[in-house]
Amino acid sequence: MVSVGSLLKNKREQKKLSLSDVEKHIKVRAKFIQALEEDRWDAFTSKIYISGILKNYSQFLGLDYRKVLAFFRREYEQQEDVRFKKRVSKKYLSADSKKAVWAGFLTVLVLFVIYFLFQLFQYLRPPQVELLSPSQTTFRHDVVVKVIGKTEKEATITIFGERVYQNKEGIFEFMFPLSNGDNKLRVEVVGANGKKTVLEKIFRKIQ
Repeated sequence: MVSVGSLLKNKREQKKLSLSDVEKHIKVRAKFIQALEEDRWDAFTSKIYISGILKNYSQFLGLDYRKVLAFFRREYEQQEDVRFKKRVSKKYLSADSKKAVWAGFLTVLVLFVIYFLFQLFQYLRPPQVELLSPSQTTFRHDVVVKVIGKTEKEATITIFGERVYQNKEGIFEFMFPLSNGDNKLRVEVVGANGKKTVLEKIFRKIQ
């Protein structure tokens, strides 16, 4: 489809006129005349300014300026409609982007709260302690049992008033003497937070 710009350019070239010739006659700089011929309306400050130049340029070329202006208004409105749709599209895209950012922020916030609560629970809970060995609780010939347990490496372990030390993995050992009948082992563990856990277990020695 022939545009306003191509119509002006074709007519100028038919008359063998240069952009400089037009510039001298209608007193408009050649770069603006070229912008008109290329339908680059964004090179001008206003629609009214374009209309004034088009009227002078059309009359200079011997064209009916009323038809040229009508043609221009139709093209200009079409371009404005396209630009408006792009702006609307960007607006909605921006809204979607904001939603995505907020969703990401809320996700991170929730994860942070969960992590914080988990760390708080870990800090406030009493230390965990378990006996790894021996697995049996009844002995016949043993007079001493090697007890192996595991707890937190920062915890303090006390067995029958004796301080027992664990290694870097939290493993501790204690030689527990057995007498005939029931023997109660009592392991007291105090965590770094001051919380205390007591583990008791009965080992029986039979004859």
